[in-house]
Amino acid sequence: MAEAIYVLCALTSLGCALLLQRQYARTRTTLLAWSAACFAGLAANNLIVLIDLVVAPQVDLSLVRSGVALLAVSSLVVGLISESR
Repeated sequence: MAEAIYVLCALTSLGCALLLQRQYARTRTTLLAWSAACFAGLAANNLIVLIDLVVAPQVDLSLVRSGVALLAVSSLVVGLISESR
């Protein structure tokens, strides 16, 4: 059951990233690009969670997961800061 949740979370994040990227291509609003990058990173993070906990539980990928999540959220923070100026 947990595997299905991990996959659904990854697909949802990827879907959000694609929709945000498509809208960015139409409007060229930079915050949409930063948001798309954030959701793409969150999708990658969810895939790493799936690999870490289900596919290869003997390998500890928690540091990689945390790093990818940090980069994803940091990209949105950078976008929000640059947009506020």
